[in-house]
Amino acid sequence: MWQMILERLPSTLGWFYIILSFLLPFLVYKVNQNLHKNGDPPWKKEG
Repeated sequence: MWQMILERLPSTLGWFYIILSFLLPFLVYKVNQNLHKNGDPPWKKEG
């Protein structure tokens, strides 16, 4: 039973890509949010 489950899990490289597929868009979102917070003119910021 455990062998069948382990065979269906992604490889180590697969796990690495799964984590990257979450982290990269999240980091781009956070950097973009930070750039807007610090770079937008006062009249454009949400009040």
